Amino acid sequence: MYNINDINETIAMIREENLDIRTITMGISLLDCVSDDADVLASRIYDKITRCAENLCKTGEDIEKMYGIPIINKRVSVTPISLVTAAIKPDRVVDIAKALDRAADTLGINFIGGYSALVHGGTTFADEALIESIPEALASTSRVCSSINVATTKAGINMDAVAKMGRIIKQTAELTAAEDSIGCAKLVVFANVPEDNPFMAGAFHGVGQPETVINVGVSGPGVVAVAVKKAGGCDFSELAETIKKTAFKITRMGQLVAREASQRLNVPFGIVDLSLAPTPAIGDSVAHILEGMGLEKCGTHGTTAALAMLNDAVKKGGVMASSHVGGLSGAFIPVSEDAGMISAAACGALSIEKLEAMTAVCSVGLDMIAVPGDTPAETISAIIADEISIGVVNTKTTAVRVIPAVGKSVGDSVSFGGLLGEAPIMKLSSYSSAEFIARGGRIPAPIQSLKN
Repeated sequence: MYNINDINETIAMIREENLDIRTITMGISLLDCVSDDADVLASRIYDKITRCAENLCKTGEDIEKMYGIPIINKRVSVTPISLVTAAIKPDRVVDIAKALDRAADTLGINFIGGYSALVHGGTTFADEALIESIPEALASTSRVCSSINVATTKAGINMDAVAKMGRIIKQTAELTAAEDSIGCAKLVVFANVPEDNPFMAGAFHGVGQPETVINVGVSGPGVVAVAVKKAGGCDFSELAETIKKTAFKITRMGQLVAREASQRLNVPFGIVDLSLAPTPAIGDSVAHILEGMGLEKCGTHGTTAALAMLNDAVKKGGVMASSHVGGLSGAFIPVSEDAGMISAAACGALSIEKLEAMTAVCSVGLDMIAVPGDTPAETISAIIADEISIGVVNTKTTAVRVIPAVGKSVGDSVSFGGLLGEAPIMKLSSYSSAEFIARGGRIPAPIQSLKN
């Protein structure tokens, strides 16, 4: 039962602390759309997505009105596209991206995820075709998101795929240079990718999922920041308890919305992802939570410890609030999407090396980081390899979404608008990693993978 104090507190969180449901994402299986005719395949995919998700946006809007809870995004994720394009010609794969984009436009959703391939153990011909098509696909669409899983703790790291993704990211940046290389903001490289993530750009509908499913992502950095401020100068045990209680309340709201959407759409409820996903809006920053704990600026010494405590407390509080927690679930640190991170990077307090250390204890990884446009593809591959190694060794999801902004250098910035925000160009090491990346092959799975 809810009491009047709970209701008033939630209203205050929504009005004053940027509490929202970040996304309702419908996962849709496309396995029954397979055809060896690219036009037929594209038509089947468009028809199925628009049929299954026909009422997604309206349902989200109705729930917003009913409960007064902002639902920022309505999205769709689909079966990794390389799994349904094996029978068509490689030069037609990009047409499937365009079909996804048309479906997203018809539905009125902001992003559709699943232009993806899982290549941690090696690549098929279909995987190769999809990966090669990514630059053109992201340059010729506006709502399609792409992800490639290049490693798992069980399989190790596919370094051939890592090397290739460095080149693909560079090509994507060049083809979308007129828009500050925005194509790269819709492309992410993973280790240990989850099948039920509702957040873009990494969302896809895994093969272990039902025909359709509803996954919800909640977000409340502003709420947690206010709770930390109100806690004052308490010790860390008490502070962790405060964050846990706050995460519980945020996740309960997500659970409510997820179940309501599931019932109205007659689609199974999957998971609530309890990630703290920031935005460029003032008061909606993970960096500001960390600074509220006593750090003068995010990125200074102590930042990793503060983030580790925050991430753990958020997970503990969220798990108590829902029986079905999944996706990524933790604190996100996307540089361009967090006002505090933007400020810290711009003044030099936050470096890419410090960000990499922080990713060992939080969700995802090196996210929405802009780097000089002349960065070699091998350096981008090496950045991916470093970050993916953290995920593989620690049996956690990590990822890289890096933007080599064409024509930009350190001191410049890129601006994407909306939730994607803006980012200062971050400095990278000038020393080469080319020989290392050229070795190719696979980095073997770590010893901790042998758990059977």
